[in-house]
Amino acid sequence: MPARLTTALPLAGLVALAVPALAANDLPPPKAGGEVMPPVEVTISTKDGAADCAPAELRLPAQSNVSLQVVNQSDAQVSITAPQIFQNKNVLHHDGDVVHVASNDAYLVKAKGKGEIRLRTIAPGNYTWGCTSVNAQSKPFEGKLTLVDPAQ
Repeated sequence: MPARLTTALPLAGLVALAVPALAANDLPPPKAGGEVMPPVEVTISTKDGAADCAPAELRLPAQSNVSLQVVNQSDAQVSITAPQIFQNKNVLHHDGDVVHVASNDAYLVKAKGKGEIRLRTIAPGNYTWGCTSVNAQSKPFEGKLTLVDPAQ
């Protein structure tokens, strides 16, 4: 068998295995050069020993790809939460000082850390989002998350 075929056949097998894996992902990837992810900064600080997140009211497009820029200015690790948004199926990418937690509903941000979480928002509506310092879990911050129809 010619050397070209012995190299091409295993590569064809790898491509065939990769196609079903791509089809299984139910999130549409961002289009190269097309869809722009609006960056939204979330800043975490400490107030009276507990996590304090800003902005208190987040307004994001519903069912859209969004880039959260997370900046933790506090000396403690802080988890950020929002209903369904941080589940694996809705997270496109994360980078920096952020780690997905086992509960599948939050991200932990390193003390004095910065990171990006690219995600797909859920249906339009009003939700609660929050952040909690690992040092003051009995004092969670709760904010308002409004997801609006991007066509409106």
